[in-house]
Amino acid sequence: MPSLFQTHGIQGTLREGPHLLITAGVHGDEYEGMAAIRELITHIDPTQLRGQLTWVPVVNESAFALRARTGKDGLDLARICPGRADGSLTERVAYELASLINNADYYIDLHTGGSIMQVDPLVGYNLVSNPNVLNTQRRMARAFGLPIIWGTSAKLDGRSLSVARDAEVPAIYAEYLGGGLCSDTGVQAYYEGCLNVMAELEMIEARPAPPLPKIDVEDIRPTSGHMQICHPSPAAGYFNPSVSLGESVQNGQSLGQVLDPLGKSTHAIAAEHSGRLIVLRTSPAVNKGDTLAVILETGPQSFNRLQ
Repeated sequence: MPSLFQTHGIQGTLREGPHLLITAGVHGDEYEGMAAIRELITHIDPTQLRGQLTWVPVVNESAFALRARTGKDGLDLARICPGRADGSLTERVAYELASLINNADYYIDLHTGGSIMQVDPLVGYNLVSNPNVLNTQRRMARAFGLPIIWGTSAKLDGRSLSVARDAEVPAIYAEYLGGGLCSDTGVQAYYEGCLNVMAELEMIEARPAPPLPKIDVEDIRPTSGHMQICHPSPAAGYFNPSVSLGESVQNGQSLGQVLDPLGKSTHAIAAEHSGRLIVLRTSPAVNKGDTLAVILETGPQSFNRLQ
């Protein structure tokens, strides 16, 4: 059976080394990672590489064709892993992606906020039970070099990282802006971040130390990291935010309003807790239940690794 997405792989010629998988485009409207992988494919020299690299620039090609988060079957690829070999198109893509993850030694999954959100640049990982895997993920996240590191629950299933969790493959994911655009700084940050992780894994020569993170938090709550349940819109309408991405907010502070098209019905949106605003909806049109914002808390439930 032909592959449902295009992969590119190279084998290093220096000596034996690990197998690193890097993917982007699990959602079809997330572009920075796609562009960064193209740069990596162009610039990585196999004669200077130890081990093996496998890249997938666009995992979800049907969603990419629709310029949307999901493909024609409406299934979210990041909620149905490991998929099914005999399922719908997205389920079969998830099955093929899971096979790649299971055959890798390390994994990086590149995301963004897509066409309707923007995400404060961050790198994350699951708080898995295997201490060796967890510590390796911490090393990879630090090496990647983004300003926020976020360790979250390993209990969320259906994700690419839950496949890696079950296979005990050290894995990280990254988020960088989005909003339907492709940030040049995001592409460069992803390109450099992947090279930094490769250097950390001794697949390439050492590189300059990445900048230290500004925030390094691990949140043990069972739903931590589940962005789609945060600050749901109370009604359909038009979201008018009153805060900016990256802003520090306080519990109860106004995040904005959801209004009807005439502005007669108004729903105030208040911060449910204090912390840094790491996700903000940029598309004004909202349905009831849509996520409007995500706040990264640094309270008692979190362990701040910078302290």
